[in-house]
Amino acid sequence: MARYTGPKFKLSRRLGISLSGNGKDLKRNFPPGQHGPTQRRKISGYGIQLQEKQKLRHMYGLQEKQFRNLYDKAAKMKGIVGENFMILLESRLDNLVYRLALSNSRAGARQLVSHGHITVNGKKVDIASYTVYVGDVIGIRERSRSLKTIKEAMEGRNHLPTYLEFNEQALEGKFIRLPARDELSQEIDEKQIVEFYSR
Repeated sequence: MARYTGPKFKLSRRLGISLSGNGKDLKRNFPPGQHGPTQRRKISGYGIQLQEKQKLRHMYGLQEKQFRNLYDKAAKMKGIVGENFMILLESRLDNLVYRLALSNSRAGARQLVSHGHITVNGKKVDIASYTVYVGDVIGIRERSRSLKTIKEAMEGRNHLPTYLEFNEQALEGKFIRLPARDELSQEIDEKQIVEFYSR
């Protein structure tokens, strides 16, 4: 599967958002390039919409086709399209593995899933885009529980979202409810993304 392999810090600085989630990529709080600190470009309405879309797409590490397909699915659901879209992104298996702190990054979580280390309701799932539903239990395969990367990530956990619960003894997490919009990234204006795709 194709994925972005360019410089992550440079991309974070260009978009003005920490894609890693830890803020280290925004130590230089200005766009990359020779004139980064001084450039003051006025962005058009379309440019703002595109930038919001790119922020969210790169945050979750999706390619354009995957991203658009998920948006089309959200548009067919009842309720507010932008919020539905954010909830669908949050319900991806690779994202929930990251939220449960079984990995330090979404890219690492995607690798754990695709290498067959993760189970959903006791069955191995190796599709990172797999949609997890409320009540599903995410676990680690027996043979993968001693992986150094998983242990290090769990030791560094400092926050668990309230829509998830984690059993330390069984090494299992449960998706107990859909997240509310105010529990998701406040740095994203999803209305701009809806407008971008509605053109």
